[in-house]
Amino acid sequence: MTDAPNTADPQLLHLVIGGELRHLDAPVFRDLSKVEFVGAFPNYAEAKAAWKARAQATVDNAHMRFFILHAHRMIDPRGEAISG
Repeated sequence: MTDAPNTADPQLLHLVIGGELRHLDAPVFRDLSKVEFVGAFPNYAEAKAAWKARAQATVDNAHMRFFILHAHRMIDPRGEAISG
């Protein structure tokens, strides 16, 4: 059984990643082998919800940071790709 794509809303791929930073003043990870891939999401709202949940779960470590990457902009910077 295959899921039919939802053509009502375009897919705007967002990735959520995070890990421990070397310093609080720059987004440089302490150990790239330990960068956590939280997930891939079809829109910003779902990515933000995952980012918030993961960030709140690691609030005790001041060096932990999570980021939302707008992958759809990296894949198609001019916004000309057809989704669906």
